[in-house]
Amino acid sequence: MILINVKFPVKPEFADQWPEIASEFTEATLAEEGNKWFEWSRSVKDPNTYVLIEAFTDEGAGPHVNSPHFKKMQGDFPQYLSATPQIVSQQVDVEDWGPMGELQVD
Repeated sequence: MILINVKFPVKPEFADQWPEIASEFTEATLAEEGNKWFEWSRSVKDPNTYVLIEAFTDEGAGPHVNSPHFKKMQGDFPQYLSATPQIVSQQVDVEDWGPMGELQVD
């Protein structure tokens, strides 16, 4: 699977509205056949930064970046951002989340 983490630096005046701003893109991506998850979190360290954790099947990443909603996002998102998003994208040898070995809850 392909695991992707992206930090989105949102302009302060749009930070509280970001989940709504990104909702159309998020819902369209979640509906993709090759999407495994697509989850936004707000940084505790910097409330103007949102972190996106996403995963796709090996075959799903290409259709995602070539989709109409991805192309629309490329045109829409820059006006809300204070800088270029930073990304880590890596193919990993797992298919889903697994339990954390270092911490167990009974």
